[in-house]
Amino acid sequence: MKDESNEKLDRGRVEVSEEECKGCELCVTACPPGVMKLSERLNTHGYHPALYLGSGCTGCGICFFACPEPGAITVFVLESPKKPALAH
Repeated sequence: MKDESNEKLDRGRVEVSEEECKGCELCVTACPPGVMKLSERLNTHGYHPALYLGSGCTGCGICFFACPEPGAITVFVLESPKKPALAH
């Protein structure tokens, strides 16, 4: 049985503008948790755009900084759930 208290929650989320992405794969290579890949389908320019796998993002933004296309990648940092304060 899996102990769910030890599972890591997503700390971020990535959105990729498929029409801005040129499929250079720099974000895929740069992503520390490895949650990006190139799509199997083509955009209207004939490129395989980057795709966020949907979970595991740390919100570090390295994919954003590695991307040469302005506006192709947006990283959202999620707020962590508040832990209850310990009584003294």
